[in-house]
Amino acid sequence: MIKFQGRALLVSVATFLLLVGCGGNSSSDQAQTTLLASTGSFGVTSSGGFLTVDSGAGLVFKVNENGGNIASIKYNGGPELQSQTKGSHIASGIGATVTSSVSGGVAKITLTTPTLIHYLLVRQNENNIYMGTYTTAEPPVGELRWITRLNSAVLTNVPAESNLAGTTGNVESKDVFFLPNGQTRSKYYGNQRNIDLSIRGVTGNGVGVFMVYGNRESGSGGPFYRDIQNQTGGDTEVYNYMNSGHNQTEANRMGFHGPYALVFTTGGTPAIPDMSWMGTHGLSGWVAPAGRGKVIGNGLAGRDTAYTYTVGFANPTAQYWATAAAGNGSFGSFNMKPGTYTMTAYKGELAVYTESVTVTAGGTTTLNTRTIADDPAADTALWRIGKWDGTPNEFKNGGTFAIRHPSDVRNSSWGPITFATGAAANTFPAAQWEDVNNPTTVTFHLTSAQVAAHTVRIGITAAYAAGRPQIKINSWTSAAPAASNQPKSRSLTTGSYRGNNTLYTYDVPASAFVAGTNHMEISVIASAAFGTFLSPGYSYDAVDLL
Repeated sequence: MIKFQGRALLVSVATFLLLVGCGGNSSSDQAQTTLLASTGSFGVTSSGGFLTVDSGAGLVFKVNENGGNIASIKYNGGPELQSQTKGSHIASGIGATVTSSVSGGVAKITLTTPTLIHYLLVRQNENNIYMGTYTTAEPPVGELRWITRLNSAVLTNVPAESNLAGTTGNVESKDVFFLPNGQTRSKYYGNQRNIDLSIRGVTGNGVGVFMVYGNRESGSGGPFYRDIQNQTGGDTEVYNYMNSGHNQTEANRMGFHGPYALVFTTGGTPAIPDMSWMGTHGLSGWVAPAGRGKVIGNGLAGRDTAYTYTVGFANPTAQYWATAAAGNGSFGSFNMKPGTYTMTAYKGELAVYTESVTVTAGGTTTLNTRTIADDPAADTALWRIGKWDGTPNEFKNGGTFAIRHPSDVRNSSWGPITFATGAAANTFPAAQWEDVNNPTTVTFHLTSAQVAAHTVRIGITAAYAAGRPQIKINSWTSAAPAASNQPKSRSLTTGSYRGNNTLYTYDVPASAFVAGTNHMEISVIASAAFGTFLSPGYSYDAVDLL
């Protein structure tokens, strides 16, 4: 008996086999085929060790019943989209127990392990694979990501920065490559910040595959964190990274990750689909709207109107962010899990205000106008190099960290340089390494009345191998500062200038200065060196003299 358009029909075995499309060539295949559910062409069938899901609108894909990897994807009767060398999967494949069901026009496949459950859902007549991932422990691979491995002969329109085609060798490790012309490529390059993630994809002739990134609340890294989105080599790969060890500044969060979705089109970028309906399908860790609260902020005073301000919320189980309004700086963060959060206001990407905020289920936490008091730019300086905004973007090569390796031939020479205060910021290096451009010399003029005790401040946005700045002004040398607290991974060479912003201050006696021209050397110091762009180093936020 099969169910067809809501009616139960009794059919012969031969008729049944014709209905499921088996033909008469293989009696063993016929015997293994089971129609699990169908309405028209929509449904899930089991045959030969695979579950075949048909959206009823052109998308057909197969899930291996042994482990849960997607083994085939076809759209509108076109060519195979799935790579045939590796499957598409959560983590690096999880060896899951695979179950399926169809109810109310939704096909649901559940992949289960003791510490991870991954869901694949398809709604009738929608060419989308909706997903969610529930974790109670980090996967053995050490990072949580969905990888779609696609046929690179079909999906050919891909981001250039992560396209490895034509590369001829490694710049460093086994994940950064170079072209014969000196340009560099890596999966680490061309990636968006968390706050900018919405939808992104790859296309080919008459087909597009797009990742809708969805809810980032159980991810890690905060609003400005970047992680891998694409890589094209043997396969065209589309990722959704939820956590990793790639210069990540926070501990991993467990719980429900998502929802997110893989969307198939004829090539155009689709609208972001509604995913709220998934909550009625028994997904572990899903928190319904009634179990959530919100924060409403009436304003942020003391802002610099030249900048966008972001208000972030973080605790061990969730993260959120909202953009402050341009007028009074009001903001709202909605659909938050209950709990106590550290609320941080960012000027650009620099934290300038923090406090603790509690969210209750079904409740609204209202905050009166808060006044920003921790912006270094509010202090009057004799001179300042760069902007206190938490980024090196205004400096030489500062806008290139996210799109190429620092050694890329398209970058300007890093130096070392001598920089005269008052010169354009884009002639000052965005980063400094012990073995590349050490030291950076700053020249500045003081009048006799200005020869007094002063404070030098150097802000950094990230550091590698315990690199930190030590200064020498004329014949006076500062004490060696302690290393900053940073993630234990490569940063500046793997697409990120984001670490833990750190402010170094140096109290300089009047005797160090002279009337007229002064010279300050900023040198990278560290306890170890690994060579060139993997030697100890850091990226700059700003430098000033108070």
